[in-house]
Amino acid sequence: MVLFGTKGYLYQLAILTLVCGQCGNPAAHTLRKRVTKFTLFFVPLFPISTKYATQCTFCGAEQKVTKEQAEQLQLQAQAHATGGQAHGQPQHQPYQP
Repeated sequence: MVLFGTKGYLYQLAILTLVCGQCGNPAAHTLRKRVTKFTLFFVPLFPISTKYATQCTFCGAEQKVTKEQAEQLQLQAQAHATGGQAHGQPQHQPYQP
């Protein structure tokens, strides 16, 4: 008997302040990576699917993003955390009404 299947993993990559496309509020958004791995005898072997998304912490709306967009958002979060510019990218200023 051979047991195989899939298992999902969720990684939080960054937290950013963005304007939500759903509720319109400037709020913290979590950048997440979902990886589905093939398993054999309950041992995860290799990834079969990787997806990225942001989720608004105010209203809970989730928006899918591409891998390239996720990498850019991570760079923005790292630049903001260090207080400097990362790889020549302009530093984004926080939203002020």
